[in-house]
Amino acid sequence: MKRVDVVYVLLYDEVEQKVLMVYNKRGTWSLPGGGVEKGETLREAAIREVKEETGYDVDVHDIIALNEAFMDGNHVFFITFRGTIVHAPVVISKDENIIDVQWVDIETAEQRMPYHPNGIRAFLRPTSGAQYTIQQ
Repeated sequence: MKRVDVVYVLLYDEVEQKVLMVYNKRGTWSLPGGGVEKGETLREAAIREVKEETGYDVDVHDIIALNEAFMDGNHVFFITFRGTIVHAPVVISKDENIIDVQWVDIETAEQRMPYHPNGIRAFLRPTSGAQYTIQQ
């Protein structure tokens, strides 16, 4: 069984109270993110994937969720970071795997991502999360 790491980034607009989500070719909604490449840190992968899928330049902070699943013969770890936008694109771009990119209200985000049992709202609390550290 192969281990696969997948990173996501929660980007939340506090003024509009909306979450950035992507709709992929598999027909599912998620936060922007994707697979970690060989030799890449989780943080580097998260920043790269958001840029590829949406055009946004971001920074990532705490890990706010860790989910795991056994899928397609793989042991998959889904790591979700809290992120902030460093630079927004004039036009939202999409990579070849993304059909749509939308800012949605929290209720819609929770309906689209039922695999987070405490909902997206739980991630918005400043006390939720774990420090992300790379050991040297």
